[in-house]
Amino acid sequence: MTTPRVFIIRHGETEWSLNGRHTGMSDIPLTANGEKRIRATGRALVGADRLIVPRNLAHIYVSPRKRAQRTLELLGLGLEDDMPWQAHGDIAKANKGTRAKIEVTEAIREWDYGDYEGITSKEIAAQREKDGLPKWDIWKDGCPNGESPQQITERLDALIADVRSRFHAHAIGKPKGSVTEPYDVLIVAHGHILRAFAARWVNKNIAENPSLLLEAGGVGTLSYEHHALNEPAILLGGAFMSDIVDQVEDGKH
Repeated sequence: MTTPRVFIIRHGETEWSLNGRHTGMSDIPLTANGEKRIRATGRALVGADRLIVPRNLAHIYVSPRKRAQRTLELLGLGLEDDMPWQAHGDIAKANKGTRAKIEVTEAIREWDYGDYEGITSKEIAAQREKDGLPKWDIWKDGCPNGESPQQITERLDALIADVRSRFHAHAIGKPKGSVTEPYDVLIVAHGHILRAFAARWVNKNIAENPSLLLEAGGVGTLSYEHHALNEPAILLGGAFMSDIVDQVEDGKH
């Protein structure tokens, strides 16, 4: 039976992700190592016999931030559709590609950190202690002059409904080989928003803290139990992050 999937990919390493600075609206580029790791991830996980099969992709959602767009450029999907932005560098080549449309959407941009943009958790803790405030929990508190958990929930729930109605409903539970249109979805975005997306995918209240991690350049997979649209699940066996850079750089793996 056919069971569609959503692949979530966090953008590659940036200078701010390296030092723990909260990066929401700021447009910070990938580091050279970040680009290298994303290329390695693409070679490891993208292909006709790999986790992400380009021809099976129906749609690609991308954050408006350049670091997410650059990550998509480096995955080697063989994009046949023109990217709705001017390329931020060379595009990773691929033998076979995808006809999936690329949609840049605010729905999957990073959490708006408001007053906490560009500063670390340690700095936030020190400032809150100085101000006599309790320990910060983004999942419960949101961000001052930024977004609340309820706002995040509302925009992600709308996106999830869009994914299911447009790309999954027609295919799920159908006999293998009977679905001619692609049905998998790829989302390239950011750490906090993708963790929240995964939580909402399985109907978890993000205010309870999803207790999920997705490192820079990490890949996760969301799907369904029992081939049923009303039984969303996180596919633990489909969560990967490529850490093997040197070996794949010269094509040995």
